[in-house]
Amino acid sequence: MITGKHLIAGEWVAGDTTFASDPSTGPSHDYAVGTAAHVNAAVEAAEDAFWSFGYSSRADRAALLNKIADEIDARGDEITEIGVQESGLPEARLQGERGRTVGQLRLFATHILAGDYLDRRHDEALPDRAPLPRPDMHMMQRPIGPVAVFGASNFPLAFSTAGGDTAAALAAGCPVVVKGHSAHPGTAEIVAQAIDAAIKALDMHPGIFSLVQGGTREAAQTLVKHPLIKAVGFTGSLFGGRALFDLCAQRPEPIPFFGELGSVNPMFLLPNALGARGEDLGKGWSGSLTMGAGQFCTNPGVAVVMEGPDADAFIAAASAALEATPSQLMLTDGIAKAYRAGRDRVKGSAGVQEVLTTTCDMRNATPYLYQTTGAAWMANEELGEEVFGPLGLVVTVKDFDEMVAVAKSFVGQLTCTIHMDDADADNAKTLLPIIERKAGRILVNGFPTGVEVSDTMVHGGPYPASTNFGATSVGTLAIRRFLRPVCYQNVPANVLPADLG
Repeated sequence: MITGKHLIAGEWVAGDTTFASDPSTGPSHDYAVGTAAHVNAAVEAAEDAFWSFGYSSRADRAALLNKIADEIDARGDEITEIGVQESGLPEARLQGERGRTVGQLRLFATHILAGDYLDRRHDEALPDRAPLPRPDMHMMQRPIGPVAVFGASNFPLAFSTAGGDTAAALAAGCPVVVKGHSAHPGTAEIVAQAIDAAIKALDMHPGIFSLVQGGTREAAQTLVKHPLIKAVGFTGSLFGGRALFDLCAQRPEPIPFFGELGSVNPMFLLPNALGARGEDLGKGWSGSLTMGAGQFCTNPGVAVVMEGPDADAFIAAASAALEATPSQLMLTDGIAKAYRAGRDRVKGSAGVQEVLTTTCDMRNATPYLYQTTGAAWMANEELGEEVFGPLGLVVTVKDFDEMVAVAKSFVGQLTCTIHMDDADADNAKTLLPIIERKAGRILVNGFPTGVEVSDTMVHGGPYPASTNFGATSVGTLAIRRFLRPVCYQNVPANVLPADLG
């Protein structure tokens, strides 16, 4: 049952004021507005919990992660029902996202039990070394302390309350305070109920996890500025993420802000691939571009092609496929409004031509397709800004040299894609070192929507795709964001942490 309250260290706490949810279907509910007092209570409980949880065994933390997964699955129907109501996402999408959420919790449990993430190293003492002896030194990764996590609008489960940031932080031994997203507060509460049940079933410190609902900016600002918070995980807009990033940097003790802020995820279609299967690539691009109403951070919004008949065929196929795509419900009214504003910005840019124009209003999204030249693209930085929704832009270049110049003009991205045939290998080799510097994930002959949760996945990239391109928010490497190396010099074996003993 929905209570509309915050979960603070095992207690459900009301607030003096409330906000109403805005579901796409079904009833609206009232939720307590998060305040500075709620945040302070949650963070202080998290700090108290760290003294036990931060030094708990990997087996105990793995048991917690698996138990949270069990409790989420036990509430699967309830989560799906309210998730569909709040987000407008189809039932199958919510069920799949729940599978990913519990899957990454279990993946981190397995990962920490293996122990490789600790990166344990040992330099044995060399007492007789000249001119100076060497001390005995051990090193391994240790948790940093309480972590703040912000729920994402476009993934009510996998990037929110018990999503990848929370799973990675708990696996590392860091208590978590989640700032809930106001687009899906009911979903957040039910998932928080699952986490609370898991913590109580294992008789662990209740401060390990808290959920403070949204409603105003006060809770968010208080959370990132709280002196006991040691890192922030965020998935959202460039504007909102940059504001929080700046707050983290301005603290008396600056802390890392691991923000995933989105990108346009360019595709480069090389000439032989374009000539051999341009129409199929156009249709495939349409499917990727419109998946989930284009509300994926890996949505491939820009295609770079060499001008000519093959490019024309690709554009025509993409346009036809997009035109046949029905309108789709967007996650919130605000996202729909921002999508229309992005459309108007692209449409009004110099050198941009309409290929497919449609009509969308209220919370609905229909696809748009535009075309520009390489020269116009490089003259207008605004064309490289993300439009969150099913809008595509084709950049036609005169030759491969101009394609290289366009590639160099991109800012940081989550993904870059090359479509190629064997005969395009030399051109692909030229592009590869350029796009390596631009993105965290490089694809060949695929579409980037859909992120595998695995050991090798990198979901991040140079700014503005993310605020720390040395990190990933998806995959087991994500745990490293919430760890720091500690060297133990001449510490007796019976004093060393258990993982080094």
